[in-house]
Formats: sequence, C-alpha cells, structure tokens
Amino acid sequence: MPIYNKLVRDLIPQIIEKDGKTCVTYLLDDSQYITEVNKKMHEELAEYEGAIASDDAVEELADLLELIHAAAKFHGVTVEELEAVRSEKAAKRGGFEERIFLVEVEDD
Repeated sequence: MPIYNKLVRDLIPQIIEKDGKTCVTYLLDDSQYITEVNKKMHEELAEYEGAIASDDAVEELADLLELIHAAAKFHGVTVEELEAVRSEKAAKRGGFEERIFLVEVEDD
C-alpha cells in the first residue's frame, strides 16, 4: 500500500473510510502546517498550469483559492482583509486586466 504524505482537506479521510479503506493522519504544528500549505500551493499551481480545458483550470484555481484562504487565516487575516489589501494595491499600482507586459525599466 503506498504511503502519501500531504495536506488533505477535512473530508478526505472520511471519504477514504467510507470506501472501506483506512488512512493515517495527524495534526500539524504551525511550522509544519504553513510548510505543507505552501507545498500544496505549488502542487495546485502546477496542476493549474498543466490544465488544458477551462473547466479543469477553474477547478485548480478553486483549490488554490482554498489554500489562499487557509494561508490568510494562518497569517491572522480574514479573506475580506486580504481582499482589501489586494484592492488597495491594485488601486495604487494597477491590476492585470489590461494584459500589459512590462519588458524592462531603463534608468535615465
């Protein structure tokens, strides 16, 4: 039986047990938790980058958003507070909607 070490959603162990299988889990301390959240973000980002169909891309974005919510909570902010920071930065520096690509900055 393969062993997987990864951060899992709350319901996954219940789904595994419902299928008649067993799994081993444990609670992570703060340092382990944020390390695993970061690893999982990289994993989900790679899956998003590899998605061909828009439906698959949206699924991966949803997983990334779930992890962003978890990381925000870990860092002591609500999703609303995080959105306020994002919005303020976009107002000051712009966003990505216009698809402008910065090639370089030249010093005079």
